[in-house]
Amino acid sequence: MRRRIYQLLVNKHTGISYRYHKFHDGATGIHKAASWFYLLWLNFAYYILFFRFLGKRPETGVYESKRLPVGQSESESYLAKNPFLRVEEYVRKLESYDVVSFDIFDTLIFRPFASPADLFFLVGEAFDTLDFKNIRILAEWDARVKCEARNGHTEVGLKDIWENLEEKTGILAEEGMEWEQEVEQRLCYANPFMLEVWKRLLAMNKKMILVSDMYLPKECIVKILENAGYRGMEKVYLSNEYQKSKADGRLFGEIHGIGAHSVIHIGDNPYSDRDMAKRNGLDVFLYPNINKNLLLYRSMDMSSIIGSAYRAVVSGRLYNGLYSYSMEYEYGFIYGGLFVAGYCGFIHEHYKSRGLDKLLFLSRDGDIVKQVYDFLYPQDITEYVYWSRKAAVKLMADEDKYDYFRRFLFHKVNQGYTIGQILHSMELDSLTGQLADRWESEFEPAATDFRTAQLDPEDKLTDKNVELLHRFLEAKWEQVRAVYVSQKTAAEKYYTKVLAGCGRAAAVDIGWAGSGWAALSHLTEKVWKLPCRIEGIVAGTNTVHNAEPDASEVFLQTGRLTAYLYSQSHNRDLLKKHDPNKDHNVYWELLLSSPAPQFVGFYEGKKDGEAVKYLEGENITLSFGETDENQEGIREIQRGILDFAREYQEHFKNFPYMFRISGRDAYAPMLVAASHNERYLKAVEKRFHFEKNLI
Repeated sequence: MRRRIYQLLVNKHTGISYRYHKFHDGATGIHKAASWFYLLWLNFAYYILFFRFLGKRPETGVYESKRLPVGQSESESYLAKNPFLRVEEYVRKLESYDVVSFDIFDTLIFRPFASPADLFFLVGEAFDTLDFKNIRILAEWDARVKCEARNGHTEVGLKDIWENLEEKTGILAEEGMEWEQEVEQRLCYANPFMLEVWKRLLAMNKKMILVSDMYLPKECIVKILENAGYRGMEKVYLSNEYQKSKADGRLFGEIHGIGAHSVIHIGDNPYSDRDMAKRNGLDVFLYPNINKNLLLYRSMDMSSIIGSAYRAVVSGRLYNGLYSYSMEYEYGFIYGGLFVAGYCGFIHEHYKSRGLDKLLFLSRDGDIVKQVYDFLYPQDITEYVYWSRKAAVKLMADEDKYDYFRRFLFHKVNQGYTIGQILHSMELDSLTGQLADRWESEFEPAATDFRTAQLDPEDKLTDKNVELLHRFLEAKWEQVRAVYVSQKTAAEKYYTKVLAGCGRAAAVDIGWAGSGWAALSHLTEKVWKLPCRIEGIVAGTNTVHNAEPDASEVFLQTGRLTAYLYSQSHNRDLLKKHDPNKDHNVYWELLLSSPAPQFVGFYEGKKDGEAVKYLEGENITLSFGETDENQEGIREIQRGILDFAREYQEHFKNFPYMFRISGRDAYAPMLVAASHNERYLKAVEKRFHFEKNLI
């Protein structure tokens, strides 16, 4: 009967179900009771008042829009609005009291899920039960209804809930109870702010008690607390033991039995931890719930489990009150952390399924990706290798003239570069003095004289003279290719050592056409004839906004190249949303920026200069260009990404499937960052001078 009523009131209309769950899920105490009245009102409004719109889920835009702070970081802004969130001030406020009372969950203890009920996803997986989360929620509600009918209160224990579940599902109550407690113990962790407060109060020999509305048994609660570092508590008051709750105020009445002269209570719930505690004569110091800014700033358009985990990890770091962070750090932590962790999981699955011998993380985008990958998957064989678009274009000059001229010449038209600068970037300074000589193109009759065109190194490269420069270089091609012959030999020596013993490897890059992989693969297999097949892994591909949207499609189709975030065959909405013309490529590349200098190329022998690295064993020199500005900011981005990966790993190391993060989920935070005309992303980019061009 209860299930039929639930189906009728909640699930019959998607709009009512959506609104009810948004209000109810994760609610506790009086808020949970209010959600039931809200459900009744929704049905009354729909059936009696004929508010038929309530039966439909609210219409939303395709992509979320959040107005993110741009003047300072989220954590800095949060602490500015909550100046009392300082450990010293907290301790000073509490030290005059005889007893300090703490709420447990969301105060002393955090779960790595934005909604506490999302933990039930992981519980249900072990029992192969579909929709277990909602079944578990319903079983608890039903157990409380039965308890109230029998005993006049709704305070149930885990045993009551699981006996109800056994009856409904057939899962043995003892096994279910044991596993749910195990999951709680594995996932719960200390609020770092409150742990520091606790330690300081403990050093003062302050009496501390715990008061919580909770169904878990005391033994489980104590183990969770001790695992998190909380020791020395005087007493634990649980609603399921006393059949009284904070929400009705009666549990606070038990505290007076300890004989203290003064008691202060700390918790996050404005009703049960503040209003009801005050009503029972306790002083109160409210701790802001860390999830208060979820709807304001975080992406909600994500899969249920990964989205909840992501939001909780971000809130737990930014809003606990212990530290504030720079905008650069938060850019890495909030918008890069999930992406890099997910990308690494994607790469790892590819590594295993394809039987790869080594992963090659291409400089410089591969820097932070390799750091995270080695942390998450230390058993895999990886190497950070030197490669760049510029080096590849030079090495492939004989193999792909079209790309050579496209990147060095036609992509630089009308951008203010002189012909002399263009030739210098191509390392063809030796040809500058020949620009005024008589020369012939193999594509034109021998008698044709182009001298009258008056190419001059001081001239700007424009759409009017670019073809002339192109023909000049074609006419001088033997001199051009001679410049790069030794570079190709040096690169061959380098990669012969890198790929020694490898039969199959993959080159990892951010994207976008996969040109880095394509060049390396071709040189390795077709030119240098090394016995290693190289596949390509990119974060994303060219999109519909690129001039060459199909550039890599055939390689994606064959499987030689694979993409994580999106391609023409998956996540097509992102393929249409991601727009390089709006600097979307730049924002992603900024996430993977590195403090290392740009890689210019390989050279035989030992060369002088500051920006070089000599490899004595191979007798070759690696040459580098400039480093990007705001080196400290780049390190902060990397630190944020690494901290997210470490924290995510710490929380979910016992649940490896939590690292199956889809490309769509990994992109979701950046969609939020790109809302309001990329306002936030532009503010971050202004802190850097990020190199966008080949030169």
